[in-house]
Amino acid sequence: MKKEPLQLLPAEEASLRLDKVSSQLKASGTEAMLAGDNATLYYLTGRVFAGYAYITDAGEATFFIRRPVELEGDNVVYIHKPEHIPDHLTAMPKSIALELDITPYSAIGRLQAIFPEAKMVNASPMLQAARATKTAFEIEKIRQSGIRQERVYRLIPKLYRPGMTDLELQVEIERASRLEGCLGQFRISGTSMELYMANLLVGDNADNPTPYDFAMGGAGLDPSLPVGCNGTEIRPGESVMADVNGNYTGYMTDMTRTFALGELSPIAMKAHQCSIDICRELSAMARPGTPAKALYVKAEEMAKEAGLHEYFMGHRQKAGFVGHGLGIEINEHPVIAPRSRDIIAEGNVFALEPKFVIPGTGAVGIENTYCVGADKTECLTNAPEPIIYFD
Repeated sequence: MKKEPLQLLPAEEASLRLDKVSSQLKASGTEAMLAGDNATLYYLTGRVFAGYAYITDAGEATFFIRRPVELEGDNVVYIHKPEHIPDHLTAMPKSIALELDITPYSAIGRLQAIFPEAKMVNASPMLQAARATKTAFEIEKIRQSGIRQERVYRLIPKLYRPGMTDLELQVEIERASRLEGCLGQFRISGTSMELYMANLLVGDNADNPTPYDFAMGGAGLDPSLPVGCNGTEIRPGESVMADVNGNYTGYMTDMTRTFALGELSPIAMKAHQCSIDICRELSAMARPGTPAKALYVKAEEMAKEAGLHEYFMGHRQKAGFVGHGLGIEINEHPVIAPRSRDIIAEGNVFALEPKFVIPGTGAVGIENTYCVGADKTECLTNAPEPIIYFD
């Protein structure tokens, strides 16, 4: 069997990412990190495998692999179980960071037993900080996802047929997405959110509260996944909001557009334009050094000034944010929320989604993905922003 290199990233890119993680270790005074989450392993190597990455504050990395077999590299070690890791270390660390936010309790206990003398530290905030500022390589991956996602959104009006339900249209959009190369996966950190491929909301279904931390809700097709489309027929005068999977490269873009069959109410049209205006204003404000919470405050202020605060970020149930970082996962830093401690930095990639739910009409508004540069903030999702009519 032909062996494959573990490391799929260019050497310079892999070194840059490793330096970012080891810098976080140094800043926290922690000697080493042991990480096994798929998103972390993909970030460090460009591939997913079963095993662990062991990183030191000196910037050294060893990859302990259980499967797949036949991966190779100077820093690759095959193990049958994590208890074998200490056999391959020159010295046991006095402090070690584990992904405490996302690793199951039983797995944490097992890893603690492997390093009984080491002080345990939470690696999750360190990895979040390292991944919050994207490299040029990562930004290009996200840009390519945005280009391909835009192609799908431009097809949506052609996919509509009279009498369609939200489910029937969503299936056609998902098919178009997959044929364009969408990987189909929403990689989400933690266990508090679930979603399949797309969130398509027609009319008042957008006002159905969901247990998940999404800007928009929807009753869903079954109580086991209570979010999104619920079989509603697309009718004149109701909005159709499409928030469709943008993962084409392992790095995601997030984009929402609003469609309609026939004219919408004047207040819905006003709210949609307000959403566009908020995105324009916030993207201009999002310069390095700006507190993320200042963006939320400005968005809320603009909604109030327009007399639309009752409908802003939900009606019956409101979301507590107006934007979020994204990349490998859909919920990265910075978080654009009123109590966020994040500071906008060059290399941040985030989505802004100032949406409104108008009773009797549905959800309106847009969502775009932006990248913060030294001189400007670039929009990476460039499908048409005005309401798009099926007829």
